[in-house]
Amino acid sequence: MKHVTLIKKQAFTLIELLVVIAILGALSALLVPNFMEARKNARDTQRKNDMKQIQKALELYKLDQSPPAYPATASISTALTTGNYIKTYPTDPVSSTKYAYKYTLNSSLDYDLCACLENTAPASGVSCASTPCSATCTSPNFCYVLTEP
Repeated sequence: MKHVTLIKKQAFTLIELLVVIAILGALSALLVPNFMEARKNARDTQRKNDMKQIQKALELYKLDQSPPAYPATASISTALTTGNYIKTYPTDPVSSTKYAYKYTLNSSLDYDLCACLENTAPASGVSCASTPCSATCTSPNFCYVLTEP
């Protein structure tokens, strides 16, 4: 008499697979918004660093001018890059547009540098409507503004 041994295959059932997929889907739905917010905050940090880099280049430019002056609004990127004050003029990480720069030619040498922030929390910037660069950003964004030191 021959003995027949049945080989039992080890496998997951359809129900077990569906439960695991549902759990993974729920976890990813909870985590994705947190990653998106972190990416926004990282881009806002890059914008602020770019603004400080431009501000330092503007101050170096002013020191080389006699009498002291800043470049005209229309030619800021050309003046700073050709004068070797900055290697490349930074642009917004999302739209690749140049940051807003407004220069008022007067005795106090005033200028404003503006960047639109993605984070809509009031602690990250000021309302764009209350800044000199109000035309740059649209609501509900907030602006990050650097003025002549």
